[in-house]
Amino acid sequence: MHKFLKVYMGKIILTGDRPTGRLHLGHFVGSLGRRVELQNSGEFEKIFIMIADAQALTDNADNPEKVRQNIIEVALDYLSCGIDPTKSTIFIQSMVPELCELSFYYMNLVTVSRLQRNPTVKTEIQMRNFETSIPVGFFTYPISQAADITAFKATTVPVGEDQEPMIEQTREIVRKFNSVYGDTLVEPEILLPDNSACLRLPGTDGKAKMSKSLNNCIYLSDTAEDVRKRVMSMFTDPNHLRVEDPGKVEGNTVFTYLDAFCRPEHFAAYWPDYANLDEVKEHYRRGGLGDVKVKKFLNSILQEMLEPIRARRKEFEKDIPMVYDILKKGCDEARAVAAATLEDVRRSMRINYFEDKELIEEQARRFRGE
Repeated sequence: MHKFLKVYMGKIILTGDRPTGRLHLGHFVGSLGRRVELQNSGEFEKIFIMIADAQALTDNADNPEKVRQNIIEVALDYLSCGIDPTKSTIFIQSMVPELCELSFYYMNLVTVSRLQRNPTVKTEIQMRNFETSIPVGFFTYPISQAADITAFKATTVPVGEDQEPMIEQTREIVRKFNSVYGDTLVEPEILLPDNSACLRLPGTDGKAKMSKSLNNCIYLSDTAEDVRKRVMSMFTDPNHLRVEDPGKVEGNTVFTYLDAFCRPEHFAAYWPDYANLDEVKEHYRRGGLGDVKVKKFLNSILQEMLEPIRARRKEFEKDIPMVYDILKKGCDEARAVAAATLEDVRRSMRINYFEDKELIEEQARRFRGE
């Protein structure tokens, strides 16, 4: 038995990110902060966290260096946020080739029309202007994601709400495979953020989603000054032109961020004029509260949260070979687990020809005329 191989029977998490840039607050509230909580909860037997470089190459094939350079950036963000490699397995997707083989088998269980109906795929295609020339790898990435999830027999996948169609497609593939070949794969459950404001954090410009390509992100590794500049330039209520004007909270990016990050103790620390966020909202709605004061309060909250993350990152940056060693060990463990699942899949599909002694004996009898 491989030294890393273990049969996991309890609750298992599989999650991850594409290494196309540093991680930002959208990643943190969408899943990364929750991963740390789940990791430390003791509720899960195993947590696998994947740096999805193969998936990133589906729309960056002409710029592999971008993906290559950002693997270490994502790893540093994970570690600085509190992902503990003694509790969670961090690995690089392309270093587990068993995932490609699983994807290939799953492709036979999904139709082109079903992929075309996937809302997440449709949205991503539009964002990247792929309508007329979709790379096949990008088009089929829901199948690849199903391979990633099922390879580790994940019971739970913590993601934002925009990924719900992807998880549902994985569940369909699992049900189809099990109905054709027998119970082999585990059907995962989605775990959404418990704070509704975190379901989809908007960009600083008010756009629906924080995105590297739109340059509307606050990165976890940004300097204190960069964070301050981003916050002070945030989109608010365009009709709130003067302090005395009534303001709108709904659709106001600053208040969406406050809903996501503000806690009661922040008022005593940074804005004792108010007891809670409801009082701030009420004052803003009736007029008399300027955007600058609200933004300064948000900046104080974000700086408090991000400063220890920045400090830990600087410590990890001092020993990059150690970080790569963490990734190498994680890849070895992940590959052993994925290989065991692939063995189960091949056995269920009856394509494990050399391990199937019954098949060999049956064929030998047939050719002997018995």
